[in-house]
Amino acid sequence: MPYRIATLEPPFQAVLTLSIFTTILLSGTISVTGWRPWPNPHPTVNTTADLLFAGSKKYEGSSSFVHLKYHMGPVLTADISVHILWYGTWRTSQKHIIREFINSISSSSAPPPSVSGWWRTVRLYTDQTGANISSTVRLGAEKNDRFYSHGKSLTRLSVQSVLKSAVTAATKPLPISPQGGLYLLLTAPDVYVEDFCGQVCGFHYFTFPSIVGYTLPYAWVGNSAKLCPGVCAYPFQVPDYIPGLKPLKSPNGDVGVDGMISVIGHEIAELATNPLVNAWYAGPDPIDPVEIADLCEGIYGTGGGGSYMGQLLAGYDGATYNMNGIRRKFLVQWVWNHVLNYCTGPNALDQ
Repeated sequence: MPYRIATLEPPFQAVLTLSIFTTILLSGTISVTGWRPWPNPHPTVNTTADLLFAGSKKYEGSSSFVHLKYHMGPVLTADISVHILWYGTWRTSQKHIIREFINSISSSSAPPPSVSGWWRTVRLYTDQTGANISSTVRLGAEKNDRFYSHGKSLTRLSVQSVLKSAVTAATKPLPISPQGGLYLLLTAPDVYVEDFCGQVCGFHYFTFPSIVGYTLPYAWVGNSAKLCPGVCAYPFQVPDYIPGLKPLKSPNGDVGVDGMISVIGHEIAELATNPLVNAWYAGPDPIDPVEIADLCEGIYGTGGGGSYMGQLLAGYDGATYNMNGIRRKFLVQWVWNHVLNYCTGPNALDQ
């Protein structure tokens, strides 16, 4: 059925609240995983999904090892509005970069390879009625939290309290739009979120009615410019513990924000196809699913896999990118194409 949380009948909403993944209340997030120059190169294997996919999450070529399945949950077939909460201090120029990326997802004005071409792979996913992910993704409402209302150190669970403050604010609250609404919490470079830099660069989940009052799909992505640009803004910055590796020039002149763009794309793609963590994912465990962007983390062009990003494009100014927005260029990871059974992107050399 189309994704319409606002019209869920009370019994279904109660079941959702009480029985869907109650065991993950303390963490309550689905995290970006995959190849990055993490400080710990040998993370602990915690789940069956890790054992199945940790060494083989990235396939530019077809793979029989990946069994992405639809688990009958809702996906975002209605027009999508991305509501942004800017947490902390943000420059106007930084906001422009992120806004244009979101506006480019549905734009037909960008030359190929384009961000909208990248979204066409996401649109291949359907709900149980056969309805595709929406072709319309627009920038929704925005709200600023310049004074760090919940401090500069957040837990995964307190992120939901930040969102509650934004949707219940006395002045200019973010709208409550469960049908097609995605909530994007973006934290400034001086904000630390639990597991940031060491394990994750972003994560997504849905809000608990017991905290926020509503079931809303959301994602958090942090600006890593001060804390760990060599990890979460890779390849535009590289870590000191990998000698000899040279960074690539970022396409918009802001290492932290250009690094965020791919993580934002990752999260929006997975929120569209798995908003309640019961739709499209691989692996046996819905508590730690392997989703359509996880499977292609680190792949940005043909031939990508492991630590090799694949064939990329170079601008006249020497900046590296792989797709065009309305006026800007971006570097965005590919996503899994379940029809072809491999990672695809608009800059593939065989298109």
